[in-house]
Amino acid sequence: MIFKNKIKSAYVWPFIIIILLTGVFALILRANFFHKPQSLPPAKNVNQNNGKKNALIIGLPADATNLIGNMAADAPTAEVTSQIYDGLVRYNRNFKIVPDLAKSWKIGNGGKTITFYLRHNVYWQNGQKFTAKDVLFTYRLMVNPKTPTPYSAEYLKVYKARIIGRYIFRVTYKKPYAPALSSWGLSILPEALLKGKDLLTTKLRSHPVGTGPYEFYKWIHGYEIILKANPHYFMGAPHIKRLTYKIVPDSSTMFLMLKSNGIDYMGLTPLQYRYETGGKKFNSRYKKYIHPSLSFTFLGYNLLDPLFKSVKIRRALSYAINKKEIIKGALLGLGIKCYGPFMPGTYFYNKNVKKYGYNPHKALQLLNKKGWRLKNGILEKGGRPFKFTILTPQGNSERLAAAEIIQQNLKKIGIRVGIRVMEWTSLISEFIMKKRFQTVLLGFTITPNPYDNASIFMGSNIVPKGLNFTSFNDPEIDGLFRKARGTFNLKKQRKYYFEIQRLIAKEEPYTFLYIPYAMPVVKRTVKGIKPAPAGIGYNIREWYYAGQ
Repeated sequence: MIFKNKIKSAYVWPFIIIILLTGVFALILRANFFHKPQSLPPAKNVNQNNGKKNALIIGLPADATNLIGNMAADAPTAEVTSQIYDGLVRYNRNFKIVPDLAKSWKIGNGGKTITFYLRHNVYWQNGQKFTAKDVLFTYRLMVNPKTPTPYSAEYLKVYKARIIGRYIFRVTYKKPYAPALSSWGLSILPEALLKGKDLLTTKLRSHPVGTGPYEFYKWIHGYEIILKANPHYFMGAPHIKRLTYKIVPDSSTMFLMLKSNGIDYMGLTPLQYRYETGGKKFNSRYKKYIHPSLSFTFLGYNLLDPLFKSVKIRRALSYAINKKEIIKGALLGLGIKCYGPFMPGTYFYNKNVKKYGYNPHKALQLLNKKGWRLKNGILEKGGRPFKFTILTPQGNSERLAAAEIIQQNLKKIGIRVGIRVMEWTSLISEFIMKKRFQTVLLGFTITPNPYDNASIFMGSNIVPKGLNFTSFNDPEIDGLFRKARGTFNLKKQRKYYFEIQRLIAKEEPYTFLYIPYAMPVVKRTVKGIKPAPAGIGYNIREWYYAGQ
């Protein structure tokens, strides 16, 4: 799954963002090459635990791509780095924007200026003091065209950024920019360690230094990433002293590790949730949770491919795909139909958009209008068969099952579909980001900020500038996004976002498939879990083991 929301929320990746993947197995030796702590304050709330277990092992079905979070858009990287870095602001359990590295802020000049008042008691994990210089450095890094990041667009809108004092940072926009505050949830990076460095080769890609609740300890590529509690974290040291992310691409293997005490916390598959976790013995040892995930799964079309340029073709494919069958067959009923990228049930969600119900007859009518005809069970045009390939990442059995159902659905109307399961890093870097695909079956996170959808639907955010890898470009939609970001009037924003959703459904650059349920499971010895709209992992810093 692609992770498109930068704001730190720590809603713990495996369950809100269900997906994928594995990396190449290579050993990275741990090296303490950073400066020794200079003037750190006394450690806060350090719990030695009297020798009892005080580590949490988390199942991660894919390796991180690097450990500088602003430089990657994948879910595993986002989960790990969200524990290492902080933003100026973050989302809380109810998706409200609250202080993080900034203790407060003031919005003025008609919404065009934000002044952040930073905390004075924050230290980088190498002992250096965090100041406004680090924020300005991070901003300049994000707008530098040489920086390999998909998130630059939001920061290019800043007209002026400057330091007002050691702990005061101010940004000014030429026009009111409604998503401005939430955009400052990006990971703030250390100037002293990154200034003048090549972000593609710096050691911080594999040995990061942040200000967050956990600090880097070890990374064995393709096997595990280990973080240790930051005893000097400004909000108090985490109760659990170590997070170990075990990279296990196969969900069955991960589940066996859970049952044999090799993993404490993972996301269940529908099969595991329905049929393999219901006994008294299992329920006495583990606690299961279930809720709609903050993500949607879709079939995305490369609109540069002549096969998918016509909206009638894309609509036909959506009519030919049976979402109900996918949810029943691939998810065992543990999901809901998806009709767009906005979060259902929220103020900005338009439930009245065009819905493409399963109708293969209607699909063939549209295809016939574009010159495609059925001959001997094969859909063809000018002697050329209608065929394409779906790319999807390895490690997600539900997504593979969904691809196979789509394959069978389209076979009924004469379309030949191939499926290619790929290693995640290669899929992203060599195919998606280079637009070398026909269709992809992937997922995106759904965020509380409706403007985040601009990163995947605005023409100005076509990769590598953003996450719009389908090359979708609609000037009317772009204009509506600009209007929505230019007003703080929620009613006007709602009007613009409703129209955006209507137009996206009309143009159908994706076939929106389903919103899967998140199904986390945690050992019952882990306490302090408080389910909320953000999931269960948002407060992992407060989790502890029974008896602590």
